[in-house]
Amino acid sequence: MTYSFKANSFKKTVLTTLLASGLLFGLTTHSAIAANYDFPHLETVGTSQINIAPDMAEVSVQVNLSKDNAKEAKTAVDQAVVKFIKRLEQAGVNKQDIQSANLNIQPQYHYPSNQPKQLTGYNASRHVTVSVKDLAKLNDILDSALEEGINRVQNIALKSSDETKAVEQARQAAIKDAKQKAQSLAQGFERELDGVWEIRYLTQRPVQPVMMRMSAMESDMAKSYQYGEVSVQERVEVIYRLK
Repeated sequence: MTYSFKANSFKKTVLTTLLASGLLFGLTTHSAIAANYDFPHLETVGTSQINIAPDMAEVSVQVNLSKDNAKEAKTAVDQAVVKFIKRLEQAGVNKQDIQSANLNIQPQYHYPSNQPKQLTGYNASRHVTVSVKDLAKLNDILDSALEEGINRVQNIALKSSDETKAVEQARQAAIKDAKQKAQSLAQGFERELDGVWEIRYLTQRPVQPVMMRMSAMESDMAKSYQYGEVSVQERVEVIYRLK
């Protein structure tokens, strides 16, 4: 936050110097905006953070297999995905919470020295993304994925159903923080606030704990997961006029 006064003559002198030296183009956007204020003002930044316990998760898994021909590779990954989806539905996961449409098939080659490349087979992969609304089922879903042939868990993003409410609480707390700082600064410099001139706000995304699982060899890790908290952070920048 900055406390500043700007006189017209001083601003013109600085602007002329910057133009002559070519430094004006190096100013940040914030500095360029602030240069337009030719009245006494105070700039303050309000911040806040609220931590909430996750009760949901978004799981991204992949099956990746290699076969002699493209059809065999596709069939193998399709079978693994079908079995996994069936297990998910049996566990109470709704179909609309499962995404599994994508498929990728790539030829595989061997490159012997001083010889033409040789086709060795085809690699097929499919991704499945699952929204787990009941966090207590997360470990069982991970284990069932590995049991049905899913051989890679890419990431697990923990979420909260209370995020919208938490974001609003954090935003109001950031506004309150900005007001308190402005009042404290104005009082400390024996000045009085004369209303809000400008408010700058950019929506912040909640910081969600992410856990990584790279292969089926790590299946025992699911039992040792310690769930972190979803962090909701807000920031608001305010410019006040000063009397």
